[in-house]
Amino acid sequence: MDQITTSTLLIILGVLLFMSAYFSGSETSMMSVNRYRLRHLAQQGNAGAKRVQFLLDRPDRLISLILIGNNLVNIAASAIATIICLRWFGDAGIVVATFGLTLIVLIFAEVTPKTIAALHPERIAFPSSMILKPLLRIMHPLVLAVNFFTNGVMRLLGINPNKTNGQDALSSEELRTVVNEAKSMIPSGHADMLLSILDLEKVTVEDVMIPRSEISGIDAQDDMRTIIKQLSQAQHTRILLYRGEIDDAIGFLHARDIMQMISKSNDLDKSELIRSARDIYYVPEGTALNVQLLKFQRNKERIGLVVDEYGDIQGLVTLEDILEEIVGDFTTNIAPEPSETVQRLSDGSVIVEGAANIRDLNKEMKWKLPTDGPKTLSGLVIEQLGDIPRSQLCLQIVGHRIEVLESSENMVKRVKFLPTGKAKAKKK
Repeated sequence: MDQITTSTLLIILGVLLFMSAYFSGSETSMMSVNRYRLRHLAQQGNAGAKRVQFLLDRPDRLISLILIGNNLVNIAASAIATIICLRWFGDAGIVVATFGLTLIVLIFAEVTPKTIAALHPERIAFPSSMILKPLLRIMHPLVLAVNFFTNGVMRLLGINPNKTNGQDALSSEELRTVVNEAKSMIPSGHADMLLSILDLEKVTVEDVMIPRSEISGIDAQDDMRTIIKQLSQAQHTRILLYRGEIDDAIGFLHARDIMQMISKSNDLDKSELIRSARDIYYVPEGTALNVQLLKFQRNKERIGLVVDEYGDIQGLVTLEDILEEIVGDFTTNIAPEPSETVQRLSDGSVIVEGAANIRDLNKEMKWKLPTDGPKTLSGLVIEQLGDIPRSQLCLQIVGHRIEVLESSENMVKRVKFLPTGKAKAKKK
């Protein structure tokens, strides 16, 4: 070392610091690169992405390689800096080299390159992989030796070095966060549809079904003139046919079948009408919408009756109802729209029909009424009070001041949502 000039040692020190910065930046960029974007670029044939993906397939070997290189150049830089400082400052040079090199390495070989790499991981990782990949082949025996000992230590600590814990897998909530973060890059309508698809597993058929009381059907016990009149005025292509009451359902009449029968014969009788009814597809209550969507697809069905555990009919659900949960309203809905049950007053109050669906109200009014219990506003009020309330009773539900305007023996018919601070509510 005595034969090497100080200027040469300074050049060597600068090269070593540059190499240290390279290893530090490479490590951060490799660990910060977006794995999903990396896979996409690799599938598109990007050479840099393929190299990085190859290196990240065995992260333990990659980290070992980078740390071996980084420690080698840092220790060499420390030795050379000590020699230079001894020449300049004598015995005090050891202290100067220790603190001076620590500051230089910290600023120029650690913080700065790692910050740049974290901000622009692909721009650093892709070119860096051109050096790291052949370097890994050259230093493969040393890397394996280091991994052998480190993996042994990890096993002694009860850690399986080969277990990844599904680190690349995303839960539905994490996927929701990804979609929300990507709203600036994709149309908001598309993002909303993706979020709605994720919500299907949280929504059941009871949330979107047409309640039993609102199912429009045809009673086979009526006279033919009444039945034909109902068929001619029907607004839906599929109509439920029943005897006396909904629970004694016969099947669904399809408008196309009825038109064909009428075109063949002007004298339509009940027996022919009943024979033309198609079999009923039953849906158990509590079925999640994502499951029911697949069942509709698998069984080639578009409509079904929702039944409880006793087989009693609770409502009617259609494929359209489920699709509208994803894309929003796109055709005339069988069920009454929330806007038909909501009346806004000039003072800021809102009058709502008791039969209004809570989920529809939350969507339209941007409210956060609880949806994990009753499905209608009447049911929610009755649950909160534990009784069917009389008119002019006030209560508060999750911050909403509510006044019962009208009720009957079995349900709440109308309520008024008062503006905040409009009236003193009795919290039940």
